Amino acid sequence: MKRILLLAMLLLPFSVQAQTEKPATLRSILLDQLRTTHDKEDWFVPVNIAVEGVTPEQASWTDGKGNHSIGQLANHIVFWNLRQLQKFKGETQIKYNGNNDETFNSFDSKSWSTVVKQLDEVMKEWEKVVETADDKKLQEWAPVIARIGTHNAYHTGQIIYVRKLQGIWDPAKGVK
Repeated sequence: MKRILLLAMLLLPFSVQAQTEKPATLRSILLDQLRTTHDKEDWFVPVNIAVEGVTPEQASWTDGKGNHSIGQLANHIVFWNLRQLQKFKGETQIKYNGNNDETFNSFDSKSWSTVVKQLDEVMKEWEKVVETADDKKLQEWAPVIARIGTHNAYHTGQIIYVRKLQGIWDPAKGVK
């Protein structure tokens, strides 16, 4: 009996915690996906950390094998996040002629600081609209928003890989 009482006392904090945590919702899951690909460190490095401290020259570097530069990858993320955000908000979308290569290749090293700023801003705006959207719209858009998070994580991984190829990635930031 004493063992059962002792076990119950030990487990009490965990059961109280489980009862006080809010259950996950569609909104909370989508926000978590967006935040962990933006600026919240979790299972993988978010994009803000991935681009932090990169110079315009480093952002323009390629391996000479046809792979994208950091700047091209970041520019591509900005393009698609912004275009989908405009669609979500019912705004006129930035022009797209169907050639996805242009979403990468329109990067210029002179615009690197602007791209980094736009990347942070569009990610913040996605979080804001998901926080405030009505439930019906959120349900309708959930698959697209989830894919945005996956797309961002994929290209962020590429950014880190390019940094590793250049020898400019600090493994203390999350990826050894």
